[in-house]
Amino acid sequence: MLDPSGPAARDIAWVWWGMLAFFTLVFVVVVGLWLAAFRRREHRERSEREVRRLSRRWIIGGGLLLPGMTILVLLVFGVPVGQRMLTLPLPGGEEPRVIEVIGHQWWWEVRYPDTGDGEVITANQLVMPAGEPVDFHVSAADVIHAFWIPQLGGKIDMLPGRVNRLRLQADDPGVFGGQCVEFCGTQHAHMKLYVEAMTPADFDTWLSARQAPADMGEDQQHQVAREAFTQHCARCHRVAGVSRGNTGPDLSDVGSRATLGAGVLAMEDGAITRWLVAHQRLKPGNLMPVHDHLDAETLEGLGAWLETLSP
Repeated sequence: MLDPSGPAARDIAWVWWGMLAFFTLVFVVVVGLWLAAFRRREHRERSEREVRRLSRRWIIGGGLLLPGMTILVLLVFGVPVGQRMLTLPLPGGEEPRVIEVIGHQWWWEVRYPDTGDGEVITANQLVMPAGEPVDFHVSAADVIHAFWIPQLGGKIDMLPGRVNRLRLQADDPGVFGGQCVEFCGTQHAHMKLYVEAMTPADFDTWLSARQAPADMGEDQQHQVAREAFTQHCARCHRVAGVSRGNTGPDLSDVGSRATLGAGVLAMEDGAITRWLVAHQRLKPGNLMPVHDHLDAETLEGLGAWLETLSP
């Protein structure tokens, strides 16, 4: 969060550095006064009136004015920072792109509305255009989660039955990390989000490639695996052109993702098969059932076919 890559994150970082400097000064002064109180001094009699007057000064100055002015200054700088992350109308009437993010235990569903006829859904990866504001509409499917991309801006709660909105922007193309920051269950720490910012042209190309489902008819090599997927997995998982399950993560482009299990495994040869075999050991408590009823050959075939799913 101290390496900002967008205007919102940069504003937050400046407020944080200012708070750190000011409160460090307050800490030094308080410690100095505390140490001074231990110094031996010649005892001097003070009247009761003088003691009350000194006490009032410390109470008013240190107990009221200092925290009051601190909060006022923090509001003066902090409120505009928060306001710039609201989804307010842009100058000129432009409409920012909208990306919907839904938190699940323990994975991220990312949807791109208004993309034409083809529905674009992905999981545990968020691709966005760089150099322009993007409005994120966030919610939760089960319990409270929280959406945070530290290098791009502030965090916001994801609540079941409610849509919260946040505007963020990436200055330049790059890869960033996101994380759920509201404790949401035993695998809360293993709920990471891969975020990639592209040039607007590359982003449009990426969207177009995902709008049209791949032609599965020509892929005879994995016909048996597709049939096994349709029989055992299609009720929960969507693959564009094959199934429309909506309980688990969308797998239409799973072969192009950087990780599996919301950051548990790096995507590499054999990673999906390993996940299918040992997902309850790799991420205990996840909602996908074990596959003990499927033999090793079927699981390897499923893994090999899923790795090919990439636009």
